[in-house]
Amino acid sequence: MVREKFTHIYARAAERKGGEAGLESLLAIPLDAEQLRAIPDHRWLAAFSQKVFQSGMSWKVVRNKWPGFEQVFFDFDIEKMLLMPTEMWERKATDPTIIRHLGKVMTIPANAQMIHEAAVEHGSFAAMVADWPGDDIVGLWRHLKKHGKRLGGNTGPYTLRVMGKDTFILSQDVESYLRNIGIIDGGRDTQRSLQAAQSAFSDWQQESGRPLCQISQIIAFSCGDNRI
Repeated sequence: MVREKFTHIYARAAERKGGEAGLESLLAIPLDAEQLRAIPDHRWLAAFSQKVFQSGMSWKVVRNKWPGFEQVFFDFDIEKMLLMPTEMWERKATDPTIIRHLGKVMTIPANAQMIHEAAVEHGSFAAMVADWPGDDIVGLWRHLKKHGKRLGGNTGPYTLRVMGKDTFILSQDVESYLRNIGIIDGGRDTQRSLQAAQSAFSDWQQESGRPLCQISQIIAFSCGDNRI
């Protein structure tokens, strides 16, 4: 399979975004490993929980409600989350200061358990994320989906991006581009498709020297509905 040169993708994105300076101003800068390790594990739980609630809801509404979540759930302290009995979770799910959705609330203890187990094995969840190799970022996605709750699809990857882990995102525009050039030809979340996407992004990273998140953004800006 002959992949489009990244220089061509970049040129098209720059043309659509008002030139190279305009494009560069839009690109994310990921954290390095030491910066990622410094993030407390309870902040990871808060971030996953926020993205779970934002799925299918107005992101703005969730953000406006978020101070209530932080208060009701004790700043997402991992130990406290693991000690709360089921009936306490059910009561908290009815608190009017949060978005009352029992199914999504119950992802909090499940994902707290995932984070706790990673901390036992790696020293902290943050350390596991920091040390996860970029040439297997889809493996980290699979880990979140398998061991967490409601972290499949783009929920896990978007959370990683927000927290500063270098990852590409299979957004609608990126997925469409990968399908158009024949890299993905089946289900988006199949092992075959994910590995094909990972291989392509790894090749573009070698070619460009850019982080995965920027490659992903540049691809999205080069096609779809992102024209200024």
